[in-house]
Amino acid sequence: MLVWAPDAVLLVATNPVDVMTHFASRFAAAGGLPAGRVLGSGTTLDTARFRSLLGSHCGVDPHHVHAHVIGEHGDSEVLTWSLATIGGMPLDEFARLRAIDLSDSVRKDIDLKVRSAAYTIITGKVATYYGNGSALARVVDVILHDQRAVMTVGAPSATVAGIRNIILSLPRLVGGQGVLETFPLPLSREETARLSDSARVIRQALDELGDSPL
Repeated sequence: MLVWAPDAVLLVATNPVDVMTHFASRFAAAGGLPAGRVLGSGTTLDTARFRSLLGSHCGVDPHHVHAHVIGEHGDSEVLTWSLATIGGMPLDEFARLRAIDLSDSVRKDIDLKVRSAAYTIITGKVATYYGNGSALARVVDVILHDQRAVMTVGAPSATVAGIRNIILSLPRLVGGQGVLETFPLPLSREETARLSDSARVIRQALDELGDSPL
Protein backbone atom coordinates (compact mmCIF):
# COMPACT_ATOMS: atom_id res chain seq x y z
CA MET A 1 0.00 0.00 0.00
CA LEU A 2 1.33 3.46 -0.91
CA VAL A 3 0.60 6.72 0.88
CA TRP A 4 -1.24 9.15 -1.41
CA ALA A 5 0.01 12.20 0.54
CA PRO A 6 3.53 11.34 1.76
CA ASP A 7 4.10 14.86 3.13
CA ALA A 8 0.92 14.87 5.21
CA VAL A 9 0.86 15.24 8.99
CA LEU A 10 -1.98 13.33 10.63
CA LEU A 11 -3.35 14.82 13.86
CA VAL A 12 -5.64 12.48 15.82
CA ALA A 13 -8.19 13.96 18.22
CA THR A 14 -10.82 11.22 18.67
CA ASN A 15 -11.02 9.62 22.13
CA PRO A 16 -9.60 7.41 23.45
CA VAL A 17 -6.94 9.49 21.76
CA ASP A 18 -3.90 7.45 22.85
CA VAL A 19 -5.37 4.20 21.53
CA MET A 20 -6.68 5.83 18.36
CA THR A 21 -3.31 7.46 17.69
CA HIS A 22 -1.58 4.10 18.18
CA PHE A 23 -3.64 2.40 15.51
CA ALA A 24 -3.57 5.40 13.18
CA SER A 25 0.21 5.39 13.42
CA ARG A 26 0.39 1.65 12.77
CA PHE A 27 -1.82 1.82 9.69
CA ALA A 28 -0.04 4.93 8.38
CA ALA A 29 3.35 3.24 8.84
CA ALA A 30 2.10 0.28 6.80
CA GLY A 31 1.40 2.78 4.02
CA GLY A 32 4.87 4.28 4.23
CA LEU A 33 4.16 7.39 6.30
CA PRO A 34 7.01 8.15 8.77
CA ALA A 35 6.08 7.67 12.42
CA GLY A 36 6.73 11.31 13.34
CA ARG A 37 4.03 12.46 10.95
CA VAL A 38 1.28 10.90 13.07
CA LEU A 39 0.53 12.50 16.42
CA GLY A 40 -2.33 12.72 18.86
CA SER A 41 -3.62 15.79 20.68
CA GLY A 42 -2.73 13.93 23.87
CA THR A 43 -2.55 16.01 27.04
CA THR A 44 -2.16 19.36 25.28
CA LEU A 45 -5.34 20.67 26.87
CA ASP A 46 -4.54 19.10 30.26
CA THR A 47 -1.15 20.82 30.27
CA ALA A 48 -2.80 24.16 29.49
CA ARG A 49 -5.24 23.65 32.36
CA PHE A 50 -2.41 22.76 34.74
CA ARG A 51 -0.45 25.87 33.82
CA SER A 52 -3.55 28.06 34.07
CA LEU A 53 -4.52 26.76 37.51
CA LEU A 54 -0.97 26.97 38.79
CA GLY A 55 -0.56 30.50 37.44
CA SER A 56 -3.84 31.57 39.01
CA HIS A 57 -2.88 30.15 42.38
CA CYS A 58 0.56 31.77 42.28
CA GLY A 59 -0.65 35.09 40.88
CA VAL A 60 1.36 34.81 37.66
CA ASP A 61 0.43 34.92 33.98
CA PRO A 62 0.28 31.24 32.84
CA HIS A 63 2.62 32.11 29.95
CA HIS A 64 5.42 32.23 32.52
CA VAL A 65 4.52 28.87 34.02
CA HIS A 66 6.24 25.79 32.63
CA ALA A 67 4.75 22.50 33.71
CA HIS A 68 3.64 19.38 31.89
CA VAL A 69 0.92 16.77 32.12
CA ILE A 70 2.20 13.50 30.68
CA GLY A 71 1.01 9.93 30.18
CA GLU A 72 -2.51 8.92 29.28
CA HIS A 73 -5.04 11.55 28.29
CA GLY A 74 -7.32 10.34 31.05
CA ASP A 75 -7.58 9.60 34.74
CA SER A 76 -4.06 8.14 35.04
CA GLU A 77 -2.28 11.19 33.63
CA VAL A 78 0.71 12.52 35.58
CA LEU A 79 1.25 16.13 36.64
CA THR A 80 5.00 16.78 36.75
CA TRP A 81 5.15 18.86 39.91
CA SER A 82 8.85 18.15 40.50
CA LEU A 83 9.85 19.90 37.23
CA ALA A 84 7.45 22.88 37.30
CA THR A 85 9.03 26.32 37.01
CA ILE A 86 7.79 29.90 37.07
CA GLY A 87 9.88 32.57 35.39
CA GLY A 88 12.76 30.13 35.22
CA MET A 89 12.67 29.42 38.97
CA PRO A 90 11.79 26.01 40.39
CA LEU A 91 8.22 26.11 41.64
CA ASP A 92 9.11 25.46 45.29
CA GLU A 93 11.67 28.30 45.30
CA PHE A 94 9.18 30.68 43.72
CA ALA A 95 6.56 29.68 46.31
CA ARG A 96 8.98 30.34 49.17
CA LEU A 97 9.98 33.71 47.72
CA ARG A 98 6.35 34.79 47.37
CA ALA A 99 5.10 33.04 50.53
CA ILE A 100 2.62 30.98 48.52
CA ASP A 101 0.99 27.92 50.01
CA LEU A 102 1.84 24.83 47.96
CA SER A 103 1.03 22.26 50.61
CA ASP A 104 -0.08 18.75 49.72
CA SER A 105 -3.73 19.75 50.06
CA VAL A 106 -3.30 22.62 47.58
CA ARG A 107 -1.50 20.36 45.10
CA LYS A 108 -4.15 17.69 45.43
CA ASP A 109 -6.86 20.27 44.76
CA ILE A 110 -5.12 21.50 41.59
CA ASP A 111 -4.44 17.92 40.53
CA LEU A 112 -8.11 17.02 40.97
CA LYS A 113 -9.27 20.08 39.02
CA VAL A 114 -6.98 19.23 36.10
CA ARG A 115 -8.15 15.60 36.00
CA SER A 116 -11.83 16.33 36.52
CA ALA A 117 -12.11 19.43 34.34
CA ALA A 118 -13.69 17.53 31.46
CA TYR A 119 -16.32 15.98 33.74
CA THR A 120 -17.12 19.38 35.25
CA ILE A 121 -17.47 20.98 31.81
CA ILE A 122 -19.60 18.12 30.49
CA THR A 123 -21.92 18.50 33.48
CA GLY A 124 -22.39 22.19 32.71
CA LYS A 125 -22.14 22.30 28.92
CA VAL A 126 -22.78 18.69 27.82
CA ALA A 127 -19.47 18.50 25.91
CA THR A 128 -15.95 19.99 25.84
CA TYR A 129 -15.93 21.26 22.27
CA TYR A 130 -14.39 24.66 22.88
CA GLY A 131 -11.41 23.63 25.00
CA ASN A 132 -10.54 20.78 22.66
CA GLY A 133 -11.04 23.01 19.62
CA SER A 134 -8.68 25.61 21.04
CA ALA A 135 -6.01 23.01 21.82
CA LEU A 136 -6.29 21.47 18.36
CA ALA A 137 -6.12 24.89 16.69
CA ARG A 138 -2.89 25.56 18.54
CA VAL A 139 -1.31 22.28 17.40
CA VAL A 140 -2.42 22.88 13.82
CA ASP A 141 -1.00 26.41 13.89
CA VAL A 142 2.35 25.06 15.12
CA ILE A 143 2.44 22.51 12.29
CA LEU A 144 1.30 24.87 9.53
CA HIS A 145 3.85 27.53 10.46
CA ASP A 146 6.65 25.18 11.54
CA GLN A 147 6.86 26.96 14.89
CA ARG A 148 8.96 24.26 16.58
CA ALA A 149 6.95 24.35 19.81
CA VAL A 150 7.36 21.95 22.72
CA MET A 151 3.96 20.33 23.28
CA THR A 152 2.67 17.35 25.23
CA VAL A 153 1.34 15.40 22.27
CA GLY A 154 1.12 11.65 21.74
CA ALA A 155 3.49 9.85 19.38
CA PRO A 156 4.99 6.35 19.07
CA SER A 157 7.63 5.38 21.63
CA ALA A 158 9.55 2.11 21.68
CA THR A 159 9.58 2.03 25.49
CA VAL A 160 8.20 4.36 28.16
CA ALA A 161 8.73 3.63 31.86
CA GLY A 162 9.29 -0.04 31.08
CA ILE A 163 6.22 -0.43 28.83
CA ARG A 164 6.96 -1.32 25.21
CA ASN A 165 5.41 -0.06 21.98
CA ILE A 166 3.18 2.61 23.42
CA ILE A 167 1.75 5.99 22.57
CA LEU A 168 1.24 8.50 25.33
CA SER A 169 1.98 12.15 25.92
CA LEU A 170 5.47 13.47 26.58
CA PRO A 171 7.04 16.85 25.82
CA ARG A 172 7.87 16.75 22.11
CA LEU A 173 9.23 19.22 19.61
CA VAL A 174 6.49 19.80 17.01
CA GLY A 175 6.99 21.49 13.66
CA GLY A 176 5.99 21.39 10.04
CA GLN A 177 6.94 17.74 9.66
CA GLY A 178 5.14 16.61 12.80
CA VAL A 179 7.06 15.32 15.82
CA LEU A 180 10.75 16.15 15.47
CA GLU A 181 12.03 15.05 18.88
CA THR A 182 10.87 13.61 22.20
CA PHE A 183 12.40 14.95 25.41
CA PRO A 184 13.02 12.53 28.30
CA LEU A 185 12.20 14.07 31.66
CA PRO A 186 14.18 13.65 34.91
CA LEU A 187 11.08 12.69 36.86
CA SER A 188 10.93 11.96 40.55
CA ARG A 189 10.70 8.32 41.60
CA GLU A 190 6.99 8.73 42.38
CA GLU A 191 6.27 10.39 39.03
CA THR A 192 8.16 7.66 37.18
CA ALA A 193 6.06 5.01 38.91
CA ARG A 194 2.89 6.88 38.03
CA LEU A 195 3.97 7.23 34.42
CA SER A 196 4.58 3.49 34.27
CA ASP A 197 1.09 2.88 35.68
CA SER A 198 -0.37 5.27 33.12
CA ALA A 199 1.44 3.56 30.26
CA ARG A 200 0.21 0.21 31.55
CA VAL A 201 -3.41 1.45 31.35
CA ILE A 202 -2.96 2.21 27.66
CA ARG A 203 -1.04 -1.00 27.00
CA GLN A 204 -3.84 -3.03 28.62
CA ALA A 205 -6.42 -1.38 26.35
CA LEU A 206 -4.28 -2.20 23.31
CA ASP A 207 -3.80 -5.79 24.48
CA GLU A 208 -7.58 -6.19 24.81
CA LEU A 209 -7.88 -5.05 21.19
CA GLY A 210 -5.39 -7.70 20.09
CA ASP A 211 -2.40 -5.45 19.58
CA SER A 212 0.95 -7.02 20.45
CA PRO A 213 3.68 -4.91 22.09
CA LEU A 214 6.33 -6.81 20.08
